Amino acid sequence: MKAITFEQFGPADVLNISEVADPQLRPNDLLVRTRAAGVNRADLTHRRGGYGRPDFGDSTIMGLEIAGDVIAVGENVKGYNLGDRIMGIVGGGAYAEMARIDYRMAMPVPEGMDYIHAAAITEVFVTAHEALIHLGKLKPTETVLIHAGAGGVGGAAVQLAHATGATVITTANAAAHDLVRRLGADHAIDYVTEDFSEVVASSTDNKGVDLILDFIGAPYFERNVNALNFGGRLVQIGIMGGIENAKIPLDRVLYRHLQIIGTVMKSRSQEVKHEMSRRFKECWLTRFGKDGLSPVIDSVFPLAEASKAHQRMEDGLNVGKIVLTM
Repeated sequence: MKAITFEQFGPADVLNISEVADPQLRPNDLLVRTRAAGVNRADLTHRRGGYGRPDFGDSTIMGLEIAGDVIAVGENVKGYNLGDRIMGIVGGGAYAEMARIDYRMAMPVPEGMDYIHAAAITEVFVTAHEALIHLGKLKPTETVLIHAGAGGVGGAAVQLAHATGATVITTANAAAHDLVRRLGADHAIDYVTEDFSEVVASSTDNKGVDLILDFIGAPYFERNVNALNFGGRLVQIGIMGGIENAKIPLDRVLYRHLQIIGTVMKSRSQEVKHEMSRRFKECWLTRFGKDGLSPVIDSVFPLAEASKAHQRMEDGLNVGKIVLTM
């Protein structure tokens, strides 16, 4: 089969399309003819050498989410048959014509949805649900601040928070404000020209928000803590801005009874990942489709142009998900 490979770590142009061996079916696997694969920032880290030469459980080939057709079923698999249209998170191997996936990480493609949109759901929406609902305990009466609301996980989180009934504040470049409002944001903050902590204070009568989802890290940390209401929760879901010199206003944490929670999917055990996928599937899968939840697609590239897809994400040009098609 054809797959994206690279001989050395480096910039986007190290990626090549090559012939590699087909994946071997294991007892708990579905073997899938991949139709589309989502591109994630973790793929860029993989390419640059941030994980070494990893095997995340399914393959050393790049890529974490797929949509396609089941072409073989392992002996322990329950609930799936040949020809089923599935989507899900894989432990590597998405950038290829075939991939294997633990059936407990798979879920049916919503009726009427194409493979491109299906390939853009699981990584971002499972992550968003885990941060917002399972860990963040967001309630319909609360207010949430979601940073990077025009990004993949951020955009998914804005949709889920809106569907939950919460008041949604998000940060995004001014050019993306119309988009985040369509996704469900009640207030959009331009992170380039505005200080989000000041806007939060003014829009909440200085009470602060009940929950914050942050991808940035150290540059936002102190302001995030200061922007939380009594009993507020900060869920740290990324560190795109780095980890150095993060200031913690401990008095604020103490006297406001705040919680700071970290989460990342990649390093969790397979059993925990199964539960994360199950929770999302049971809560939200039927909500996708016409007039419901939907991933935001930025652009689509053929597999052979994976390097162009990476470069677009690396340059910060994408608003929503980038998808590869086979």
